[in-house]
Amino acid sequence: MKKVYTWLLGICLTFFVVLAGAFSYWYFASTNYHLTGVPVLNYHQVNNKFHTVLTMKPENFEEQIQYLSESGYHSITLEQFSQYMSGEGDLPDKPVLITFDDGYVDNYEKAYPILKKYGFKATILVVTEMVGKKKGYLTWEQLREMEQHGFSIEGHTMTHRALTSLTDDEVKEELSASKRMIEEKLGKTVTCFAYPGGAYNLHIANLVKEAGYKMAFTVRYGNADRASNLYAIDRVPIFHTENTEGSFQKRLRYLPIFENFGWQKR
Repeated sequence: MKKVYTWLLGICLTFFVVLAGAFSYWYFASTNYHLTGVPVLNYHQVNNKFHTVLTMKPENFEEQIQYLSESGYHSITLEQFSQYMSGEGDLPDKPVLITFDDGYVDNYEKAYPILKKYGFKATILVVTEMVGKKKGYLTWEQLREMEQHGFSIEGHTMTHRALTSLTDDEVKEELSASKRMIEEKLGKTVTCFAYPGGAYNLHIANLVKEAGYKMAFTVRYGNADRASNLYAIDRVPIFHTENTEGSFQKRLRYLPIFENFGWQKR
């Protein structure tokens, strides 16, 4: 019986040591990007019109940006992120890259003023056939203004079709035509891409590389570091929930623990 008690005591002590270690890691190192990587936040819409998990209310979005600002996070540009990922430079303490997929007009009307208020930048990944053509989406004039104020406009295909459902020729056209249009309209070089719906495989990732993109984002849940595959970079999807602010902070702060112990959410 004494051996059983000793064995149980050993298990309990081991558990508490592991728990204390995890807490210490979270408390002291979860925001050290050298250890845990860079959180790449993934948003879509910001408005009070639609009520979906991908639609953030403006007041919730501002709460999140204010939290980042007051907690000492630094909004980095896509160029800074790209240089870091390629091993060419360091980042400010507690860096965060903010991204928006699809190119909704509320990114300009609602999110843009809030980001400017706190001195933050973002990367907008647009579906080019929607720009200036479909109601509810950004115009080239709006994109040009944001680009001039430090935002980066990058690619998300022409039509937002899942690339895994297309032929190679169709994939190449989605990639090259959208890249070319952004470059012609905004007079810039497009280097980044986001897979529509996160649908990709190794073959498609290679086609993205061949099309001239330097990196590509998925919608998988995780931080990005120099060990990441540049054509399958994880992000931190931000959703509207019953407790949007609490969910946001947990995803931002506890994710490094999940990754460290192999509990990464997908």
